[in-house]
Amino acid sequence: MRGITARLLVHELRTLHGIGLWVVRRRHGVNAGAHPAPYTGPQTALMWGFIVVSVIETIALAVLIPWPVIHRVMLVIDVYGLFMAVGLHAACVVRPHVVEADGGLRIRYGALFDLRLAAAEIQAVRVERRFPAGQVVQPCDDGSLEVIVAGQTTVVVELVAPVEYVRPLGRRGTAHTVRFHADDPAALVAAVRARRTGTIAS
Repeated sequence: MRGITARLLVHELRTLHGIGLWVVRRRHGVNAGAHPAPYTGPQTALMWGFIVVSVIETIALAVLIPWPVIHRVMLVIDVYGLFMAVGLHAACVVRPHVVEADGGLRIRYGALFDLRLAAAEIQAVRVERRFPAGQVVQPCDDGSLEVIVAGQTTVVVELVAPVEYVRPLGRRGTAHTVRFHADDPAALVAAVRARRTGTIAS
């Protein structure tokens, strides 16, 4: 339980950091020669829709609840929820997937998930659109791992051997295949292949 609490605290601190980077328009972990690959496209409208609904709900409760103490408690909860929703989206924006200059690949989901694959661990990568159901970080019965954004994945990475990953609350697993979403999957796949063959695309 203590480990989960510590992880949640780390996630919140990273979320705060993500908001700061978002405000100053900087990205985390994108080094010189790397190719950043955003993945927030499908969830942006959903996220802002949720935020707008939450603001309307907060205003409505302020009008409808006559008890000051309850009103203050609900206001704090609602403002915190809004802040974390904005922070989650900001963390996803500033922490894109990254194709490293040496052909390695970093697959992320905001401050919640971060998987580094060395170039030597990647057997093949291709575009493949799927619409799986489940959590954002979803282990599958066939030994694969899905990192789902708004109900879809667009890239498949097949690995030379299973690699270990850590889920958001600390549980560990291994996967021989990773499926994840990128807004421009063809560009990401091309970047990986170009760096693996030593031909960097402009």
